Amino acid sequence: MLDLDPRPVWAHFSRLCEIPRSSRNEQALKDHLVKWAQSNGIESRIDSAGNLILKKPGLGSDGVILQGHLDMVCQANSGTSHDFLQDPIRAILRDGWLVAENTTLGADNGIGVALALSVLEDRSLVHPPLEVLLTVNEESGMDGARGLSPGTLEGKWLINLDTEEWGHFYLGCAGGIDVEISNEFPMEKMPQGHSILKIELSGLLGGHSGIDIHLGRGNAILLLSEFLSAMPVDFGLVEFSGGTARNAIPREAQALVCLPEDFADSIASFAAEWNERLKERFPLENPLLCAKKSGPDAKDCLPPLQGKRLLDFLLAAKNGVFAMSLDFPGVVETSDNLGILTLSHGRLFANFNVRSLRDEKAQILAEEIAASAKAQGLQAILAGSYPGWTPDPSSFLLELCRKTYLHEFGEEASLQVIHAGLECGLFASSHPLLEMISFGPDIRGAHAPGERVEIASVEKCWRLLNAVLKSLCP
Repeated sequence: MLDLDPRPVWAHFSRLCEIPRSSRNEQALKDHLVKWAQSNGIESRIDSAGNLILKKPGLGSDGVILQGHLDMVCQANSGTSHDFLQDPIRAILRDGWLVAENTTLGADNGIGVALALSVLEDRSLVHPPLEVLLTVNEESGMDGARGLSPGTLEGKWLINLDTEEWGHFYLGCAGGIDVEISNEFPMEKMPQGHSILKIELSGLLGGHSGIDIHLGRGNAILLLSEFLSAMPVDFGLVEFSGGTARNAIPREAQALVCLPEDFADSIASFAAEWNERLKERFPLENPLLCAKKSGPDAKDCLPPLQGKRLLDFLLAAKNGVFAMSLDFPGVVETSDNLGILTLSHGRLFANFNVRSLRDEKAQILAEEIAASAKAQGLQAILAGSYPGWTPDPSSFLLELCRKTYLHEFGEEASLQVIHAGLECGLFASSHPLLEMISFGPDIRGAHAPGERVEIASVEKCWRLLNAVLKSLCP
């Protein structure tokens, strides 16, 4: 990685890969960056929300803010022993891409952070006064952006470096809200003559619940719910879990059920037949559904009717694309993703992440999901809402970036809105006079193992960023 160009960017990204930085676990990285700033004569401070702000003088009086987030989504394939609290990310070069094979790479948003740090470090670059805003816990609640106090930022323009398709300028994004479902179910002893069956679903692609939601990928929680509902025998639900991140499409799910011992073999055969159907439904994925005995140990379980209540809710709840945008062809307007479900010892928690380009549509869909849960006797609250970012096609910053891109690369950049949450919507609330734009290199598979970033597009992004900064100077 250290031999790749631009070398400063890859050197910073290599160091980021060495420092664990899951959401709410960014302190070690902040400590490293504060020391790095001190050794390079760069002003640094931590604001009240825990964000790191770095400053460097430049030409003129109107400043530029380069913005990214410190944390990453932590996902690993089953059977992988990676510890995201201690282990470095291991990446390999493959066909012009930097890839993490069995985990997420953290190019989202490590490359954006590395680009900003490289600008600060390079004393030969021409640029306006710089602020680099590196927020905390973007991936699990946007806490840093949400806690940014009005007036914290001094710059006139903000360049967000957290989008993942080179050649596109993003000037708007979806807002979002979470629906959190909980309940405590009554439990009963496993009946005599019953045994425990473990049912697992794996092999799905998963992905980013905003960027990839329109691809029709399987949601492991819902697909396993379908199978459980179709099982030709009454059973008690002992445990049920799937997904680990609210903003990732679940790739794996598993359940423990208790059922009459005589049915264990037939359910295993039923699972094999069901798996063939899944392969037909999802030909681009590699679903693997299997059922096997887990042992005769007696366990408490949900009564069959209580388990049916839960499964009925899951199968009736809206999931996936709900509406396409009328203003931006081909862009999802409103969607939701059941990203996390855990049921253990009768305690349930589930999270639906709702997104929309129209804030009122997100609110309506979230309320519908909550009402559906309450109709089944479950608890439901709405949490973690954040506003969308409304496009401003007349922006001076947008026009300057378009002209700079055309000059550098001989073609027009595409103008887009993104069906994902960028922190720009929250910045617009706390700093309403900011002009903002977002761009970044090509990143594929964000929020899933196998995440990769195209090396050539990082070099182009570096070149564009430097040219834009120079053009903003008086």
